[in-house]
Amino acid sequence: MSGRKRTPDPADNTPVLTRRAVVGGAGALIVSFTFAPGWAQETGVERRRRNENAGPKLPGSLDNDPFLDAWIRVDSQGAVTAFTGKVEFGQGIKTALLQVVAEELEVALEQVKLITADTAATPNEGFTSGSHSVQDSGTALRNAAAQVRDLLIAEAGARFNVPANQLRAENGTVMDAGGRRLTYGEIVAPNLLHVRAQPTSALKNPHDFKVMSRAVQRTDIPGKLTGGVAYVQDLRLPGMLHARIVRPPGYGAKLKSIEAGAVEKMPGVVKIIRDGNFLAVVARREFQAIKGMRALAEAAQWEENAHLPKGTDVETLLSSLTPKDTTIFETKGAADEGGAGASAQSAAATYTRPYLSHGSIGPSCAVGHFIDGTVTVWTHTQGVYPDRQAIAEMLGFAPEKVRCIHMEGSGCYGHNGADDAAGDAALIAVSMPGQPIRVQWMREQEQAWEPFGPAMMAKVNATLDAAGRIASWNYGVWSNTHSMRPGPAGALLAGQHMTREFPPPVPRPLPQPEGGGDRNAIPLYVLPNAKVVHHFLPDMPLRVSALRSLGAYLNIYSIESFMDELALAAGADPVEFRLKHLEDPRAADVVRKAAEEFGWSTRERGGRGRGCGFAFARYKNLAAYCAIAMQIRVDLERGHISVGRVIAAVDAGQIINPDGVCNQIEGAIVQSLSWTMFESVSFDEARITSLDWTRYPIMRFDSVPESVSVYPLDRPGRPFLGCGEAGQGPAAAALANALADATGKRMRDLPLSPKRVKGMLTAMTHAAPSVRAAV
Repeated sequence: MSGRKRTPDPADNTPVLTRRAVVGGAGALIVSFTFAPGWAQETGVERRRRNENAGPKLPGSLDNDPFLDAWIRVDSQGAVTAFTGKVEFGQGIKTALLQVVAEELEVALEQVKLITADTAATPNEGFTSGSHSVQDSGTALRNAAAQVRDLLIAEAGARFNVPANQLRAENGTVMDAGGRRLTYGEIVAPNLLHVRAQPTSALKNPHDFKVMSRAVQRTDIPGKLTGGVAYVQDLRLPGMLHARIVRPPGYGAKLKSIEAGAVEKMPGVVKIIRDGNFLAVVARREFQAIKGMRALAEAAQWEENAHLPKGTDVETLLSSLTPKDTTIFETKGAADEGGAGASAQSAAATYTRPYLSHGSIGPSCAVGHFIDGTVTVWTHTQGVYPDRQAIAEMLGFAPEKVRCIHMEGSGCYGHNGADDAAGDAALIAVSMPGQPIRVQWMREQEQAWEPFGPAMMAKVNATLDAAGRIASWNYGVWSNTHSMRPGPAGALLAGQHMTREFPPPVPRPLPQPEGGGDRNAIPLYVLPNAKVVHHFLPDMPLRVSALRSLGAYLNIYSIESFMDELALAAGADPVEFRLKHLEDPRAADVVRKAAEEFGWSTRERGGRGRGCGFAFARYKNLAAYCAIAMQIRVDLERGHISVGRVIAAVDAGQIINPDGVCNQIEGAIVQSLSWTMFESVSFDEARITSLDWTRYPIMRFDSVPESVSVYPLDRPGRPFLGCGEAGQGPAAAALANALADATGKRMRDLPLSPKRVKGMLTAMTHAAPSVRAAV
């Protein structure tokens, strides 16, 4: 689609549609996409400043792309196409957004087609991250659909010569009291929808919903279950060639020499590509490319100079780096508030998490095609516009000469190798015009070169007053950045490895209120004397970026583990202790709901390898609320944790698809338990060593919970709240608290692997007979 009006060409026989012709039924609505200027990398503050003179704030992402026809299209047959800059990567967002549009536009769900993240067609919504899809894009589409509905009703009113308030929309038509009706296809006219959105919309009453707040079948599941084209890994284009990259053996390695003659003569090999330290082989068939890659790797001579901190535990490693400290939260109550004094109890603890891999089940993949001066890339990036910007800079192209089209990838959960694979495909495609190039990473490349979730450390100390309430709280979190996503070319591996070497972007913390490493470092609890400090670490021994939930996973794990430790010190029930420090009624409702459905008050007493744990958080303190109760068993001989019953309660505001909400929380729990019990990146002085599933274990089927039940608390009429990342932190903390309940011993360093749990149990057994009896 183009924002330009077409100038008639005398030699062109294509009919030029007019308003009169369309009203007469001669054609379809012409939609011209006019996007407001915007930049994917700009901050929310910058965007707000840019829009200060553009009138009142518009709902959701409408504020960035305010024209209705950027979001909704209706053709002469009445078919509806909706556009979103957000992407589907397993969270069910396509289904939810289709429900939103169908509901407000009063059409059947199957009448709506959704186009996701395509730089040639959709609004620029930056990245799909931070549980913002429903909150931002869903809000934009809901308001846009409602306003489109009213425009169609108004246009029909003009045709019928009756006031709009005497008409109603139903099933893709507008009708009056006398039974006259016009379909949406009969109503549409050129540029009818090319108007700026309004700040307020006549949204439907939730009591009248027919499509929203109901479970419907997800649109992305059938292809995945039946072996259809579900992922970019499945994409096959006519004449497509296959490429494999030869990566350096480690960070900073330089290619000294390469003897490629023998490889060039291998069956099926079409071309060897070298650009500085970027080395690739292109072949007619996939396995020919793999064989060529392996032969090329053997022929390459590298100079390695990486110096990684071998064998250093997380606390020692992060403590050795120089932080930039920022106090992100501070409250000061009266010195003797709550009666704290000589009788006050104090506690302190340190919690750590290792570097974590995204563990994508399908290694990263992209397809590039360079033709007529434009390179098109099919990619599972979570930000097509930022990736386009990075690729354009890397190639020296104007941005409009790069098109990025999203296709779902087999596992992502943040910034994995997707953007890098897209850069690889674009670079190779430009060197081979006219031929589609498929780049598929190998498992060991994914594990070695993706940007990991950063290692983190939290230190907390607190005091309790004589009444058993928290009197003071001091919390600090140490972390690298949690976003090195594309924008500049140096964010791509290909850009870093080319002869024209683009430097990686400067690491920066993400600002509050959402934050990065300090996400959820500020407790939602009421604390009279509190201080929270973000110790940002700009030096990064390993390549890192965004992993699902960013710093919230470790911060919630730490805070909620420590809340249990304080409850124990106060002699209080963990759930009641939390409720005593909560003033947000929606938070209290979620905590009570999870406890009630679990049967917390009548739970089995912990000990002898059996225990229960509880945890709560509001993701980012501004998205969905989630509370989780969990029951576990510990194999006292092997240290293996078996997760039994898991109960979760979640408040995500107005619910679009209750089944989708449950999917998200269930997935978050399983993923978090895998991180918490098994996962840790390993490395030596020169290289990443956790290159396969043996050295980087993830949860297998025999370790999934016996049952998971999710209870959504619907809030009709309330704003959408993102829930995709609400469960990771509470799930980890609930598990840790259950382990402490089962064994009487607190473990604070992740992962809580069988080896570590066994070591803890062995130490307890050797400590004293009384400990053995307790276990």
